[in-house]
Amino acid sequence: MLFTAAHNPNGKAALVIELSRWESFSLATSAYAREEAIRNLDRKAPEAIVRMNTFLKSLRLVEHRPDAPFPVALVEKDRPIFQAALGWGASHLLTGDLKHFGPLMKQPCETHGIVVQTVAQFLESVAK
Repeated sequence: MLFTAAHNPNGKAALVIELSRWESFSLATSAYAREEAIRNLDRKAPEAIVRMNTFLKSLRLVEHRPDAPFPVALVEKDRPIFQAALGWGASHLLTGDLKHFGPLMKQPCETHGIVVQTVAQFLESVAK
């Protein structure tokens, strides 16, 4: 989500960050997710790193909890992202990674109560 928000400041991910300033939800990310976004932006859209750093000021930085459980089907590289969300007590995990998180979307019984959604799905649920 960080990569997408920084890469497309007029898109839905950036809108969620903006809405978090006014709505009754807060956003968080982990150092792991932040570094992954910076690495990808540096390779694909280095000019967007400045925007991402601005967005990061609106987000709480939470710690990766290596002792936290994770869905068995989740690939190793994505486990720290899930564990940070679970450790923080997140109700939702927003992602564009359909390849790895897709099978877990809208399956809170398999994700320790966390609702994994795309940004578009989240916006739709907030609008209701």
